[in-house]
Amino acid sequence: MRVLWVTLLILAADQITKVWVKLTMLPQESIPVLGNFFRLTFTENPGMAFGLSLGSKLFLTLFSLVATVLIGVYLWHVRKGPTGYRVALALILGGALGNIIDRVFYGLIWGYDRLFYGNVVDFIHFDIWRGVVPESVPLLGGRYFAIFPIGNIADLAIIGGVAAIILFQRRFHNAMVEAESARAEMAPAMEPVASVAPPVDGMASVPPTPMAGEESAAG
Repeated sequence: MRVLWVTLLILAADQITKVWVKLTMLPQESIPVLGNFFRLTFTENPGMAFGLSLGSKLFLTLFSLVATVLIGVYLWHVRKGPTGYRVALALILGGALGNIIDRVFYGLIWGYDRLFYGNVVDFIHFDIWRGVVPESVPLLGGRYFAIFPIGNIADLAIIGGVAAIILFQRRFHNAMVEAESARAEMAPAMEPVASVAPPVDGMASVPPTPMAGEESAAG
């Protein structure tokens, strides 16, 4: 499938940038790119994307492996679906593989833990908003909040793929239904027609010549 080139591109970009961060930046080091809004901040995340957590680290790694395999199987299942839909799935697959490499191998490669216990390298830092929520907002009013997600290329690919599927879900669904209908209409025309070759003139009435063993048995 040609869309797997998208997966490989995301995977390569993700791993190259993570290795670069590991080799050139110190933990918690932050480099301004667009002022304080966009920075490169090196953190190592033991949880999910943008620091979310789900049970133990081993459980999270195994869960991610199973989910990634299922995404790959589903992508193969819809390999004849709309190109946009397959590209979105390829983005998600590439992002999932990128973070799985961190969780499975990075602890062992970088010498801080064993196999399946690695941390995900994050460095793309957006300082979106910091401040006190207005009192008029229910439940959250008067509280201080800081929204500053830190992720990586794999996270951005996953978010982009999921967003594309959500935004264009109806278009993808209609295209897949039309493709299935077209294949169903073409199926009868593609079925081979059974035919029996007519006997060759002058050969139908000629009995088969018995073998030597058959002549002796008959005698």
